[in-house]
Amino acid sequence: MTSTDSTETWQAEPPVLLPPWHTPEREKLQEQARRFAMDEVLPVANELDPQKGEIPASLLAGMAERGWFGLTVPAEQGGLGLGVFEYCMVSEELARAWMSTASILARSQGLGTAVADADRRHELLGRSARGEWIGAIALSEPDAGSDLAGVQTRAVLDGDEWVVTGHKRWCGNAKAADFIQVLVRERDPEEGESRSAGLVNLLLEKERGAFPPGLSGYPIDKVGYHGFLTWDLEFDGVRIPRENVIDEARAAREESAEEGEAAKQAGFAEAQKFLNTARVHTAARAVGLARAALEDSIHYLQEREQFGHPIGDFQALRFAVAEMAAQIEQARAFYRQVAHLLDLGLPVHKEASMVKLEATEMSVRVTNQAMQLHGGNGYTTERQVERHWRDARLTTIFEGTSEIQKRIISDRLLPRSPLS
Repeated sequence: MTSTDSTETWQAEPPVLLPPWHTPEREKLQEQARRFAMDEVLPVANELDPQKGEIPASLLAGMAERGWFGLTVPAEQGGLGLGVFEYCMVSEELARAWMSTASILARSQGLGTAVADADRRHELLGRSARGEWIGAIALSEPDAGSDLAGVQTRAVLDGDEWVVTGHKRWCGNAKAADFIQVLVRERDPEEGESRSAGLVNLLLEKERGAFPPGLSGYPIDKVGYHGFLTWDLEFDGVRIPRENVIDEARAAREESAEEGEAAKQAGFAEAQKFLNTARVHTAARAVGLARAALEDSIHYLQEREQFGHPIGDFQALRFAVAEMAAQIEQARAFYRQVAHLLDLGLPVHKEASMVKLEATEMSVRVTNQAMQLHGGNGYTTERQVERHWRDARLTTIFEGTSEIQKRIISDRLLPRSPLS
């Protein structure tokens, strides 16, 4: 028999290497967002969400004071000049408390500012960064959701104004907004053109808490995602100034010093980045919701006793917690990687769809498991886990359903046959 070398000693595992995107500045921002979310947002959410209440002005003011409505607005235009990474990191923290507060950030960040006049664009960007230009987007219609090329809301020029008539649905924050960005059709596609030809985005300016003449609607009674109202809207001759055309690609070209084809490519890249950013932002919100469900479950498992023990002592429940935590960490690492690549200017269309798909489906699984861990108490409004569960279910639907994300991913991996 050989004996063990007596000189052999136990050694701790080496420290975890920090990812390349970790910085002290980001760590400080994350801590600031976490404190705000837990100390100020969560108590309000616990009170107002069961009442289907809206985000109060005090929370909007708190986010504006911290500069979060301008996280991605350039510093020279009044914003913080940060990237998609920071935007998503703050959104995860806010979603952990109340997803609607993370979502309202997307109604700023320079949204509704890509107008033709450079001076006006600069002025609107400043307002956006200060939280004074928070909007809504009217894209979907009763018969045009994932298929936005099917939009039928019409805009007809009448002198110096567009006259808009049609029906929009799923327009969140419409009445409380400073503006609504409306996708309309100014003409039908000509032969040989794509179905999306003739579509334009118009900027409808309005007062907060009111609709302009010709616009009416009713709030849709949603299962969850409270905090702001989601509207079904009727446009009946709404008038919009002719110059209020939103064109992200044109704005990007005008901000670029380049000319010609290179500038066009810059505009296309900017529009593509907007879509990718929205998907990664949804992934971050989904992670925040799943984290909320996990943290609430850990607290509950230590609080609830059965058979003389906290139920957190039972191995089956402990293993469930382990699986939930691992899935959340995996999704967080993925969305941060894609956000980092976006900030580097790299093409991540496939990856953005992947992370949106994986993070949102994960959030549904984790919040569902959290409901199970809470037992009968989870199926009441006395516990917040049911809110996380309701809101997580939506993340697989908005910003492109899971099925749309699968189509995008598969189309980039698997060529179609000539027969398809």
